[in-house]
Amino acid sequence: MPKKHIILSISGHDPSGGAGVQADIETINALGCQPCSVISCLTVQDSSTVKRLIPLSADDIVEQATMLFNDMPIAVIKIGLCGSIAAVEAIEQILRSKPNIPVVFDPVLACGDGNSLASKALVESIKQRIIPLTTLLTPNSLEAKKLTGTSSLDAAAQQLLELGTEYVLITGGHEPGQQINNQLFHQQHLINSYQWPRQVGEFHGTGCTLASAIACFIALTESIPKAVEHAQAYTDRAVKNAHQVGKGQAFLGRTF
Repeated sequence: MPKKHIILSISGHDPSGGAGVQADIETINALGCQPCSVISCLTVQDSSTVKRLIPLSADDIVEQATMLFNDMPIAVIKIGLCGSIAAVEAIEQILRSKPNIPVVFDPVLACGDGNSLASKALVESIKQRIIPLTTLLTPNSLEAKKLTGTSSLDAAAQQLLELGTEYVLITGGHEPGQQINNQLFHQQHLINSYQWPRQVGEFHGTGCTLASAIACFIALTESIPKAVEHAQAYTDRAVKNAHQVGKGQAFLGRTF
């Protein structure tokens, strides 16, 4: 059998199983790639909210990644929740050691109910250390505004591109309207806009799923715009297949 493309997920651990590293692993498996993972932080959370983050040391994060890179050929790196400045510094070190591997970064700054998961200092560290090393950044509209301090999504995209990321996909699930409008920017221009019907309900792990799916399609040698397009279609279907597990947000059905 041909070898599977290996995707490294660097993200937080979600005990509920609906988001974070668990969502990444489910998505990567579903799309025919091989997942491996580095835990950036532990969390105390359920399907409704995140109560507390439990940071890991920078040395522990780097050691996890070093073991994996010494053992297997990783095709794409997907980053999610960082959780601490120490984690950001560790991730920067990891990315600088592997400059030729594409990086998809979902900058998780809040949990599903809106509670913040990132201080101002952490946001600044992310902007200075990780975004410049990113191939594709996938913030939702609230995260894009928080990262840049502007209410204009076009202006936010320009600022994020100026920080050094090659592409920015701003997702519009938090904006009003019956359709979700996602926008892909590159070289200071809007290059694609995608409209998707808004599904009724609240869903856990959509951002993780989308970013991990993009990483898989990049590993399968698709261009960034094509990878983004196909990953959105996969995520839309996973949302349509969502089911209620706990008392909070529905969990996506990623295997179909």
